[in-house]
Amino acid sequence: MKNQHSSPTVKPGQVYAGVVIELPEPMGKELQDWRASFGDPVAGSVPAHITLMIAAREDRWDELVAHVRAVVTGWKPFHVEINGTGTFRPVTPVVFLRIDKGYQDCVALHSRLNQAELISASPFEFHPHVTLAHAVPDEHLDRAQQMLRTYRASFLVDHIDLYEGDENGQWHVRERIAFAGDDRP
Repeated sequence: MKNQHSSPTVKPGQVYAGVVIELPEPMGKELQDWRASFGDPVAGSVPAHITLMIAAREDRWDELVAHVRAVVTGWKPFHVEINGTGTFRPVTPVVFLRIDKGYQDCVALHSRLNQAELISASPFEFHPHVTLAHAVPDEHLDRAQQMLRTYRASFLVDHIDLYEGDENGQWHVRERIAFAGDDRP
């Protein structure tokens, strides 16, 4: 995916690791199409997802991958339910789908992933969500928030995807890691 818009998280010239929950099909494609309809510049190249962590890599890729594997392979699958829209405005121009059931599971997984001494790329407090529109005019954000205000969906989370973002803003899936745990620490 090309980083075609201003992001407080991803900066040109740095290498990143992203740990995400991709939404299953056909839900993922449906939400990607909605995102495109709101004019989001990365809608065609960014799968619908919940970001768990973005960290600046700084030549610690092997260490990061080992840490992510250790956390995730011991994690128990959980269900996520999406329930309507929310926004981060006025702090940042984002409209998103809210996570109801599974919210605390995402927060706990994020917390465990961030226990390694990695450099978080996000200046914001973690808030699990699925982005619908980002860095588009206010009227597009308003339309996204209104049109999907009653959107409901649910799915089982049984793996994560590990992406590497390069200095050019391109993201590449490096690994899919399945949850294999019977319980969470």
